[in-house]
Amino acid sequence: MRHQGTPLTGVAVEAFVEAVASILKKPGSRSPFWFAAFRGADGKRKQKSTGTTDRRLALQMAVEWEKTAITAKRGAMTEVQIRKVMGELLEQATGEPLHFASVSDFFEHWIRIKEGAKSEKTSLKYKQVRDSFLAFLGRKAGMALGAIGPSDIERWRESLHKQGRSGTTVNGLIKVLSTAFERARREGYIPANPCIGVEALRDAEKGERDVFTLEQVRALVHAGQGTDWAGAVLVAVLTGLRLKDIANLEWNAIDLESGFLKVKTAKTGKGVAVPIHPELRHWLESVPRGIGKAPVFASLTGMYTGGKSGLSGQFKRLMEKAGIRGEVLRRGQSAGRSAGRTTTTLSFHSLRHTFVSALANAGVPEELRQELAGHSSREAHKTYTHHEADRLRAAIASLGRIL
Repeated sequence: MRHQGTPLTGVAVEAFVEAVASILKKPGSRSPFWFAAFRGADGKRKQKSTGTTDRRLALQMAVEWEKTAITAKRGAMTEVQIRKVMGELLEQATGEPLHFASVSDFFEHWIRIKEGAKSEKTSLKYKQVRDSFLAFLGRKAGMALGAIGPSDIERWRESLHKQGRSGTTVNGLIKVLSTAFERARREGYIPANPCIGVEALRDAEKGERDVFTLEQVRALVHAGQGTDWAGAVLVAVLTGLRLKDIANLEWNAIDLESGFLKVKTAKTGKGVAVPIHPELRHWLESVPRGIGKAPVFASLTGMYTGGKSGLSGQFKRLMEKAGIRGEVLRRGQSAGRSAGRTTTTLSFHSLRHTFVSALANAGVPEELRQELAGHSSREAHKTYTHHEADRLRAAIASLGRIL
């Protein structure tokens, strides 16, 4: 029995009210709020700030928390009922109702915000990420946003990878998803971003991409005769431009008088000026020239979507026509009828590797190679260089005569 007049400390209060919920002010704490002391669903005593200075309301919250925990432990309370109790308590404490957003509802809210702040292209990418993630969640998309944890993000990540998406692509999609969850955290819907801490995937095939031989380049150009693909292959192997930049190449980027092809790359936004190779000049002069923003490759312009239905798929069919096949790095898996994306050592991007490697094998300094390829960093440039001991310095001579 304590002596009259002796102050009751927070620890003493907790011991005194072991059997029932109570409130206390923590000794030494600068918080003006009452703390609730109650028994949780695991049977252990807990302390939690009530967020209110109202003694009566704080005590009511402590009692309700304990009652909710006990009922939930017996399995007699649903998620909806728990939300209702907590919402009512918060509304009494702050005057504001607690808004519980489902995963799908919040993502609709997020997309509406992004539509007004981002470009049409970026908004489309965000919508694709939303649709992919919600489709993966299935029925769980109707649950509260807080029900999503790191394990859900990791499982989505693995499903994308199994479909044949590269590690770099998957990491980019998770980065977009993370911006949505981070906004939800800032707006108070969730206590933490579930994407934080999810490890990035490493591209197993990075640095393992192959290069096309001179014979293979000739076969590709021959297979593409009568189509824009013949010219696209030449531009790729003689300038190192990426597929997207070639597909959207305009005639105003080609200055035959100065002998330079000048473009601003879509990936990095970096301006690149590449001397026009004599053989490329011959091809450019052999086709009808457009004016200004007229596309060089009209049948390819605006079609860059990737995948089997886009230009990447068309190039794979061109490779098949030319009798060229790369080694499979990763075979895509899919729950549907299609087998998903299959990644091989050869793709249109390999023509860019061919260009950079030919320069390296010819002894062209790295700084100049990097400038011509438009690489943003030395590290990125290194992954494009393939040295061949038996053909050292011979690759550039091969560039001298493609056809």
